[in-house]
Amino acid sequence: MYPLLTVNLGHLRQNVNTVRGLCAAHGISITAVTKVFRADPNIAKVLVEEGITKLGDARVDNLKRLEEIDAEKWLIRPPMLSEVPDLVKYADASLNSEMIVVRAISEECFKQGRKHKVILMADLGDIREGYVDHDELIDAAVETEKLEGVELYGIGVNLTCFSFIQYDTEKLTQLAGLRKRVEEAVGRPVDVVSGGNSAAVDLMLRGGIPEGVDNLRLGESVLFGKERAKYQFLPDTFADVFTLECEIVELKEKPSMPWGTVGVDSYGKKPEFTDRGEHRIKAICALGKQDFDVETTMTCDPGIIMLGASSDHLMLDVTDSDRSYKVGDTVRLQLGYFSTMRAFTSEYVKRQYTDK
Repeated sequence: MYPLLTVNLGHLRQNVNTVRGLCAAHGISITAVTKVFRADPNIAKVLVEEGITKLGDARVDNLKRLEEIDAEKWLIRPPMLSEVPDLVKYADASLNSEMIVVRAISEECFKQGRKHKVILMADLGDIREGYVDHDELIDAAVETEKLEGVELYGIGVNLTCFSFIQYDTEKLTQLAGLRKRVEEAVGRPVDVVSGGNSAAVDLMLRGGIPEGVDNLRLGESVLFGKERAKYQFLPDTFADVFTLECEIVELKEKPSMPWGTVGVDSYGKKPEFTDRGEHRIKAICALGKQDFDVETTMTCDPGIIMLGASSDHLMLDVTDSDRSYKVGDTVRLQLGYFSTMRAFTSEYVKRQYTDK
């Protein structure tokens, strides 16, 4: 039965309503990002029930799981040429930065008798996807407008995910300016300008997103109530939508420091240890890095110190806990973004859903 991932759908509903209200007050629509939970339809359904009309994911395989969900589906990374047939079948829109791919999408739309919306991406400094040469982006917009089967839906940008370049009013004003250039070039308004991710929420709340930028692609802020510029939790949200229980398989008194010659770990780094004294109660749980991410996880019991993990073992110091643990007991963990992603990816982690 363990490890067991619990999804609190009631807390998720609260988060969606709070963040959607904040965005609406600033004229921003939300594309809710589903990749962290692998587009689990049980969760995606809640997003749509609470007013989300657009869902985005970085993998077409995940979008397939959303086929029965009544929402506009976006592929939020540039499509692979090899996946264009499935893209056209399962996605309504995609973020693009290569015209060879847009042309392939157009041809596939003709074959399938479908329409597909294209959002062209600008690179404003993060050096991930997008056109650095904005004249080239304008040319791409003009060509996309002429292609059959595809619709020039708008433009977008992504920051903070590779080089961690921060969102600011100046950069998003550039994006709004690009919108005007695109609209002048194609002779009509575009529908959407997607200004980024949860790292842009703080800027939005400070009134820093200019007119002309009207969409954000949000995962962390909706699912965890957290904006990513200052890593602050938003008021009236819950951070514990995703929790993970793991079972104790060993409980022994051990020294806090290892003995012998310390080598390097799997990444070539030498681990460091804190001397907390000779006699500490150490628990080992049947959970490892294959199932969760140590760095983005907190223990729900404040008396537990998370010491680290290997691929299949989680080491905890339970000495200072008010609870007397025994072998077979479970320890509850509060998961952050990357830890949740890994838990949903691991086939060894079971799931349950609650509205409480």
